[in-house]
Parts: sequence; C-alpha cells; structure tokens
Amino acid sequence: MKTSRIIFNMLAIASLVLAANASADETTKEGYVTDTRGNVVKNSYNECWRTGFWTPAMAIKECDPNLLKKTEPKLAETKASAAAAPAPAPVAGAPVAAKKAAFTLQSEALFDFDKAALHADGKKKLDNEVVGKMKEYAQVDIILVTGHADRIGSDAYNQALSQRRADAVKDYLVGQGVASDRIETAAKGESEPVVSCDSVRGKKLIECLHPNRRVEVEVKAQK
Repeated sequence: MKTSRIIFNMLAIASLVLAANASADETTKEGYVTDTRGNVVKNSYNECWRTGFWTPAMAIKECDPNLLKKTEPKLAETKASAAAAPAPAPVAGAPVAAKKAAFTLQSEALFDFDKAALHADGKKKLDNEVVGKMKEYAQVDIILVTGHADRIGSDAYNQALSQRRADAVKDYLVGQGVASDRIETAAKGESEPVVSCDSVRGKKLIECLHPNRRVEVEVKAQK
C-alpha cells in the first residue's frame, strides 16, 4: 500500500515537472517548476524548485534576485547625470580661438605735428596703451601697426609719412621685447579719414583733421 502511494506521488511530481517544462517559454519562468496556474513551485523553505536544465542565465527576480544582471539606468536618470556631470577639461594642445584687441592712438600723442620721430610722451603712451595691455595675452600671434595721415599735403607725401610713423612704432615695440617677425606695418596715407572737415579753412583745418592723424595697433593673440 505504501509502495503504491510512493509511486503515485512520484508520478504526480513527474507530471507537474512536465507541465512546467511545457509552459516554460510562455510564462518566462523557464528553468523553474511551475504549477497549473503558472506559479513557481516552492519548498517549505520558500525556495523555488529548479528544473534539471536550469542555468544561471534563467534566473528570475522572484527566485534568484542576486543572479540577475544590474539593469541599465533609466533614460531620464542618464540624462540627469549627464547634465550634472562637469564639463570635460580642455585637451592639452587643442587649438584656442584667437582673441583680438585694437588700440587707436592719435599721432599727436606719439609724434610732433608733421613728424615721424617718437617723443618721450609718445613712448610713455605706447607703454601704457599697448605694451602694458599686451601682458593680458598668453601668446601674441601678430601685431599690425597701421599709420594714417590727414589730407594736408600730397598723396605721396602723406603715404610716406604714415609709413614712417608705423615703422617708428614697430621699432619701439621691438625695443620693448616684442619679436620683430610678429609685427607687420601698413600705411594708409590719407585714404581712410575719420572726419572730412570740408567746410573748415585756414589754421582751424589742422585742428579739425586731428582725428585722421593716427596710428592703429591691432593685436591678435591667444587668450
């Protein structure tokens, strides 16, 4: 009698296992014994029964949560983390955008009227307005010194005068330690006036044209 019961129980368990295996793919609990309702069968210690072909890859949260791979963070959390992350540090050797600085100096601040030789006050002006400000830049790429003149006199004379003044500024900057090959000069003569003074005559014309007699210094450097 006892033998019959044992055989009956074994057949019942075998049938249960077969039923579980048959529905494993449908219930996504492949690798575990399930009952007719699709629930995983557990022992008295609340441990899930595994089938004979169970592998760690078949682990489910209900039975083996420690074997599950950590899930990827949600998209929103990923975006939030990316937004909170600090900006990457600049890569050594990466190109830096060039920064420009332009200074316009009236010729009378550098030279006597109709002259191209720098006077003492002119040198001091260059020290304060150009040399001093150039210290703000880590590396000077190029300095462009452009001389201008007013319309008093011939075109050729004013062209030559503006060039001599630009050369005088360059020579002084070189004497202050600026590399000569980084300085370029240009002469515009009377071709780019700031004021016209068409209705002014006599001695007042020289004063009126004062803004046209100038030297422009443009510094292109990496900040």
